[in-house]
Amino acid sequence: MSVLTQDKDEGTRRRPPWEEEPGKVGLTAKGVILGIALLAIVFPLWIVVITSLSDAETISRTGGLVVWPQGITFDAYRELLSGGQVARSMVISICLTLVGTAFSMTVSVLAAYGLTRMGSLWHRSLLMTLLATMFFGGAGLIPSYLLIQTLGLMNSYGALILPMAVSVFNVLVLRAFFMNVGQELMDSARIDGAGEFRILWQIVLPLSRAVIAVISLFYAVAYWGNWFSAFIYITDQEKMPLQNVLQQLVIAGERPAGMAQVIGTGQIPSIAVQTAVMVLALVPVAVLSPFVQKHFKKGMLIGAVKG
Repeated sequence: MSVLTQDKDEGTRRRPPWEEEPGKVGLTAKGVILGIALLAIVFPLWIVVITSLSDAETISRTGGLVVWPQGITFDAYRELLSGGQVARSMVISICLTLVGTAFSMTVSVLAAYGLTRMGSLWHRSLLMTLLATMFFGGAGLIPSYLLIQTLGLMNSYGALILPMAVSVFNVLVLRAFFMNVGQELMDSARIDGAGEFRILWQIVLPLSRAVIAVISLFYAVAYWGNWFSAFIYITDQEKMPLQNVLQQLVIAGERPAGMAQVIGTGQIPSIAVQTAVMVLALVPVAVLSPFVQKHFKKGMLIGAVKG
């Protein structure tokens, strides 16, 4: 009995420190570190939001960014959304995100499901080709530009969707998750006369809602924040998405079309307009992320571990 107790004690003493139950000091330290990290994230966002809601007098008194809310007004948002360049660019970004995400998910789901069929035509060759693109990267900026130019996609929204329509990483994650769907369910459906498209639509996709939600968010965030493609391929100012207009306002210091007069006369400070556009650019991602957050663990980890 004493030997067992001794072995048990030795096993307890040999546990790594990070596996031990934290004491009061450890819990306090974790709380402080998490609090500092949260403050470092929330405080800049707070400043941006409050500055966008402040009037000209408050911004003039503080000399720029506002920390404490005073003189709250929605004039900057009202002017931005009433029409003009920013409102048009926001509609363009929303449409690009919705259409691009739907197109990318359709192609990625079909490709991932096809790669789960081990006996399909050129299965291994296609899979190896996709994997090779992850190691060797893309074709490069100049070949991509020449390809878009040759296809006649310059200054068109197709140039913002087609080059990033498929992510190999997302396809492989979907494939790993689809391979975990019960084979007996699909065999039963085939016996009943169901085809591959019906199996995918009525069996595989309903059982894969978690990974579908996660990959959809990945694509949506990529399309929403895609600034570089429009910078390279779009020359018409009226076709610019929101991120490019934000870059022109914040970095280049340009004034949005339709608001030059109110900014020039001081009715709405320039910094209020810039921070308001920042908030508009952050709102969609901030709103969608909490709804998809619960699917991250199941959608990303389960498929990766079992696949």
